[in-house]
Amino acid sequence: MKIAMLSVHSCPLGRIGEEDTGGMSVYIREVACELGKLGHRVDVYTRSHKSIHHQVVEIGQNARLIHLKAGEEAIGKLEIYDHVDDFARNIEDFSKQNGLRYDLIHSHYWLSGLAGKRLQEWTGLPHVVGFHTLGAVKNAIGIGELEPELRVHAEKELVRDCHRIIASTCKGKEELIRYYGALPAKVSIVPCGVNMGLFKPIMRAIARSYTGLNGDRIILFVGRIVPEKGVDKLVQAVSCLQGKQRIKLVIIGGDDRSPAEIQRLKNLARSLKIDDSVTFLGLIAHDELPFFYSAADVCVVPSYHESFGLVVLESLACGTPVVATKVGSAEIVIRHGETGYLVKNNDPHCLADSISQLMSKLNNHQELTSLVRASVTKYDWPNITDALIAEYRTVLGDS
Repeated sequence: MKIAMLSVHSCPLGRIGEEDTGGMSVYIREVACELGKLGHRVDVYTRSHKSIHHQVVEIGQNARLIHLKAGEEAIGKLEIYDHVDDFARNIEDFSKQNGLRYDLIHSHYWLSGLAGKRLQEWTGLPHVVGFHTLGAVKNAIGIGELEPELRVHAEKELVRDCHRIIASTCKGKEELIRYYGALPAKVSIVPCGVNMGLFKPIMRAIARSYTGLNGDRIILFVGRIVPEKGVDKLVQAVSCLQGKQRIKLVIIGGDDRSPAEIQRLKNLARSLKIDDSVTFLGLIAHDELPFFYSAADVCVVPSYHESFGLVVLESLACGTPVVATKVGSAEIVIRHGETGYLVKNNDPHCLADSISQLMSKLNNHQELTSLVRASVTKYDWPNITDALIAEYRTVLGDS
């Protein structure tokens, strides 16, 4: 198969943890490379955003990343909406100039979906969409900035007009049906995956020496620093645990576009008199994260909502248990009481109680590490990619 993947607003080469670079970028990069290993050809189209990148970048066997113009380099995510048609035309022009013919389009996120819809109309190619997040759901949660009506309207159109929607969880499928009237038969569930070769346990002594995290019980947060991630609730939870044992909260993520939220969290820690116990490390290279997961006693995902939540898989693959709200994949992936704990919401006292319970079970560290890792082996990317290929073949058979 020859597949055109679209990721207009977020470059898969971006640094994970930046405002617009998260699990979706990991997903695209890993799936494209796995498809390429199997002999399929994948071109991932993204917006030119940094002049340091070549237009065409090889990201794996039979897998390329192609940068095309869509507005000025330094524009906000929503401003890209005005340049979606230009982006689609540039994809079509690039394809014609280079003699490229694709079997299907796989768009990621609503902005890419709109570009994919244009290509679908112009070429007649089957169009598969993965939304990753939904505007209507974010607005229903009511945390962070409201999503504009134009996004909600665009997502409704895409749900109606595309050939197939890939949701990562049953709840994601239910939300597509509830908020956008998606036909159940049009929505397939393919979970996200984890690179088991990269995310694997590292001896704690080595991991702590490498990261410089020593001596204390370490609670880890990894992700974008935005209100919907609930990091403030985790900071408050740590304040509830202080005095019971020596604890350090390590926060990974955030960039120069999230200084206000980071400062708000620092101010909160200071007001709770635990600022000495909270460390903000900023962005960490994705391939270094296994050292931090392995150095931690527990990883916490206190989000209000997740479409999937790759951090849960990454932490478990490294053998580190997880405490998480019942969001995204958490209910499916975490074995409550064995590989972590699920909390009904991110109330600080609920988080603190579950973290405390989990830490009391950490005496047999090596045995727990093996159990935790074994629980997620089926989510290795080759297995996920096989499931996605099956969906592609179904779409091609139906079109």
